[in-house]
Amino acid sequence: MAEKQVKVTLVKSLIGSSPYQKKVVEGLGLRKVGHTVVLPDNEAVRGACDKIDHMVKVEEL
Repeated sequence: MAEKQVKVTLVKSLIGSSPYQKKVVEGLGLRKVGHTVVLPDNEAVRGACDKIDHMVKVEEL
């Protein structure tokens, strides 16, 4: 059985966000608005996405 994955897309600019939020975005591997990464669907990734849920769009694959 294949491992579940999520597609995370940065939809809001980092301008005006806190340094903590910028580190979370960098930790997810996102670089600029519109950039999408596919990550494993686990608690660590979900928790990071919850911290910046107003800046990212998360889709299950």
